[in-house]
Amino acid sequence: MGFLRCCVYYGILAVVSFFIGRLLPKSWFHGDKFPYRCANWEAKLFRFLRVHEWQDKVPDMSKIVPKLIPAKKLGTNFRAQLPRMIEETCVAEFTHFVLILVGFYALRLWPGTGGAVVTAIYILFGNLPFLIIQRYNRPRLQKLLAAQQRRSRRNQEEQQ
Repeated sequence: MGFLRCCVYYGILAVVSFFIGRLLPKSWFHGDKFPYRCANWEAKLFRFLRVHEWQDKVPDMSKIVPKLIPAKKLGTNFRAQLPRMIEETCVAEFTHFVLILVGFYALRLWPGTGGAVVTAIYILFGNLPFLIIQRYNRPRLQKLLAAQQRRSRRNQEEQQ
């Protein structure tokens, strides 16, 4: 019975957190400010974890809700979408972080070893990888945006 309660709880959390993430004002999220600004040491950690090798192998929410914009399926106008994509990585990171925190409540729904195992699986496989992927991709998107802005400024200066 504890297992079922945990599964129902996590299912409800997933649905509710998705809709809350869609409704949160994007102006609250800035990829270049705390807590979303990535530290220099994170790049080494991501290389050690080999994020580039497994990030495309985890389930992608965009297949369930196609209105999301996955970086790996961008069209030719992706540069215009870079600011929104950076915001989306912040929203996704925030959502998965909150899910990790509230995920511990399952230990009350199913005390003991069973609840601890389900909670560990939920956190370690259901949320932490997705949080890591957001932090891995955001600096890459920010570099693309900065390069695009430099190119745009250079083109404007040449036209004047």
